[in-house]
Amino acid sequence: MNHSPFGRRAALAGLGVAAVVRPVAAAPSFIESLFAPSAKLWPRWQAHDPASTRLVDHSAWNVFLQRRVRRRVDGVMGVEYQAVTAEERGALRDYLDRLAAVPVSALARPEQYAFWVNLYNALTVRIVLDHPGKASIRDIALSGGLFDSGPWSTRVITVEAEALTLNDIEHRILRPIWRDPRTHYALNCASVGCPDLRATAYTAAGLAGALDAAAQAYVNHPRGVEAGPDGLTLSSIYNWFADDFGGEAGVLAHLRRYAAPALLAAIDRAPRVIGYRYDWTLNSVASAPR
Repeated sequence: MNHSPFGRRAALAGLGVAAVVRPVAAAPSFIESLFAPSAKLWPRWQAHDPASTRLVDHSAWNVFLQRRVRRRVDGVMGVEYQAVTAEERGALRDYLDRLAAVPVSALARPEQYAFWVNLYNALTVRIVLDHPGKASIRDIALSGGLFDSGPWSTRVITVEAEALTLNDIEHRILRPIWRDPRTHYALNCASVGCPDLRATAYTAAGLAGALDAAAQAYVNHPRGVEAGPDGLTLSSIYNWFADDFGGEAGVLAHLRRYAAPALLAAIDRAPRVIGYRYDWTLNSVASAPR
């Protein structure tokens, strides 16, 4: 998920949510919070076939995830980047090549959704693997531009003869077509502050349940929501993309929907946002013995 707030978006609604941005490590700057990318539809990708029964094969991605995604001591799902073998890298490249050849416009909507989410996440992992030794994905500058921060605005794959960036997939396809705030939990930006990279590939079957589970996991982890006596410190996702959740009131309603009982009680005791934070540290995890 590109939660790097570089792009044009009037996030002034976020200013009403919090009076204070807590100065924590890796916190977004005040200026960054005003310019998260907008959900601007690319009409070319609206095409779909409701009658299609074609399924995209994500088994290779599933194998990679089940082998290399592990829970860190902080509860975040991390990736064993350093342990990935040359054979696994080759299998990941082949999987992405196969996705690039899929006639995605001929798929049914749920199958398209799984396609785009898996494509985004697999591309992100490939980019990190291609640039070892980085402390953060924001240190990977693919275009080489003076102000380039992260890989999100560089064209990294071609689908149906269209060269796409990660920003295109998230902000011009997934967000504006599906208009589902749970998309923010499905996409992973290879960072500790991001919602987890799911340890199995997304598929059209059981999609709603998978998205709800991803939302619950993030909301109930301190990097998503931390409740204190004075109010809530939230992930910057809820600031950068507040409009996707329905503004200030929508964010709080969303959190209540997915909060476990103890967190829900804490939200109700102090239902106001006092700050935001986001940790851009790479979501790496040391390889476990096998």
